[in-house]
Amino acid sequence: MKRKDFLRVTDYTKAEIEEVFAKAKELKDKFRKGEETLVLKGKTLAMIFQKSSTRTRVSFESGMFQLGGYPMYLGANDLQLNRGETISDTARVLSRMVDGIMIRTYKHSDVEELARTSDVPVINGLTDDHHPCQILADVFTLIEKRGSVKGLTVAWIGDGNNVMNSWMEACPLLGMNFRMGVPEGYDTNPALYKEAEAAAKKAGTKFELFRNPVEAIKGADVVYADVWTSMGQEAQNAKRLHDFKGYQINADLMKHAHKDALLMHCLPAHRGEEVSAEVLDGPQSIIFDEAENRMHLQKGILALHLAKNWRQVH
Repeated sequence: MKRKDFLRVTDYTKAEIEEVFAKAKELKDKFRKGEETLVLKGKTLAMIFQKSSTRTRVSFESGMFQLGGYPMYLGANDLQLNRGETISDTARVLSRMVDGIMIRTYKHSDVEELARTSDVPVINGLTDDHHPCQILADVFTLIEKRGSVKGLTVAWIGDGNNVMNSWMEACPLLGMNFRMGVPEGYDTNPALYKEAEAAAKKAGTKFELFRNPVEAIKGADVVYADVWTSMGQEAQNAKRLHDFKGYQINADLMKHAHKDALLMHCLPAHRGEEVSAEVLDGPQSIIFDEAENRMHLQKGILALHLAKNWRQVH
């Protein structure tokens, strides 16, 4: 892995994604056998959280510890960013003290600035525009379940958010078709949509937008749900519940997918809203497998990005 940062799915080539998957599988196999994998002994990861999280924090923190390194949690009140210190100054200071930075925040441009001015690797734990670690963990899980993802059709039912954006990037890169069931008025960033549309055309994969969830899910191999109201959108909750009526993934809707379709959700889930409890806890659901794989996939990224001394390289 020659790349320093990982900010969005398209930062990686297909070959680099496969390298991450191979490393993640190796580390997961050893984890299951109880074998130590202290490949980052003596390394420190600064974890900046301006958005709270269960899975992102626990997966990165546990993963870094299992690799022999030290995960340093830095909440919104632990840094001077909220008091006016610039992102670039923060990056320069942290680069002299840690071996890598993971950040979960709002504006994607902030992560890009952090990476530009940091001498050590920066990994995107989530922004308003992208959630690349989540989607690579999802694809890694699908490979475990299906052996290969090439030719699979993924149906996204929900709004045009960061998770969907990262799926839009991953599908053409890895040979998957992507369908979106999105209500009018909830589309994603037009620029990101055009990028993904062009990538799918070049790759020869399908990229389709539907306003009817039944059409979006028809024959799909994977059905993906996310909350209708993301963090920071709480004031819109009542309107969103109204506008997304009919978009709930339930047993009736799942009948239109492939009979062996898998149900995925990045979690946390609101049972009875975007997905019924019957489906979420049913035999087609692999939500807890993908949640666990956040840790293993991110261990692969950490092991490949942080092993090198980037201060000497740059």
